[in-house]
Amino acid sequence: MIPGTVDVTNELAVFLRTRRERLDPRDFGLPARRQARRTPGLRREEVAELAGVSTDYIVRLEQARGLRPSAEVVEALARALRLTPDERALLFGLARQRPRSADKLATVAEPLLAQLVADLSPLPAMLMNHRYDILAWNSEMAKLLPNFDTLPPQQRNAMWLCLMHPETRDFYIDRERVVREGIAHLRTAWAAHPEDQALTDLITQCITHDQEFARLWAERDVKVNGRGRKMMRHPDAGVIAVHFETLTPLQDPDQLLVIYRAADDESQSALDRLYTR
Repeated sequence: MIPGTVDVTNELAVFLRTRRERLDPRDFGLPARRQARRTPGLRREEVAELAGVSTDYIVRLEQARGLRPSAEVVEALARALRLTPDERALLFGLARQRPRSADKLATVAEPLLAQLVADLSPLPAMLMNHRYDILAWNSEMAKLLPNFDTLPPQQRNAMWLCLMHPETRDFYIDRERVVREGIAHLRTAWAAHPEDQALTDLITQCITHDQEFARLWAERDVKVNGRGRKMMRHPDAGVIAVHFETLTPLQDPDQLLVIYRAADDESQSALDRLYTR
């Protein structure tokens, strides 16, 4: 059968019912007298109790009666039904809600992604989290962005470097566009992670200490550009133009893989000289 247009309300109902029916009551320590069942899985009232909602609410959800559960209820249902991360993501999508991910905020590089960054040599590459903290980089990126790898971890942040670090403040020839695009990303990340105090502190610091950031932040631009061109004025190699690509791994959506490529022959020659220094 070829599926037609998705009815998300009905799909949500079927998904909840099938996930409830696949559960083994014994895994929940239910009393033996409650285990004589005519249907597989948990009863609706048991799921309701585990999720902290009424049985009638579960019935209405499974009967596709037009309910749209809140993000908090969706999270409670995901825990009650013991959903996998992928199933949890689908449940949030069907409920047209966005999950909170405070427990998964990336502060260190996922090891396989860090290895991928190294394997991308000789292309300059780095791994960042949603707040632009630089988590991993290869030797080419360390040579392209002057001395950032010698800074303490709390200062290895792409936005902080651009705004606050003396060696990189004038590094980008098209500085305002770079800052504007960075702010658009930070605002989007800030809206998605309102619980991330470190991100809020970074934005507050930038607003307080940099008038350009404060002015652009007030414009509330939210267009995120994951692909483009940057012009750099390197202290040793001169002007370098690069194309950049920002990729988001499916398994780690809060980590961003950034890859640079020379935009022209002159820039490639400058990079080659830089890498052999």
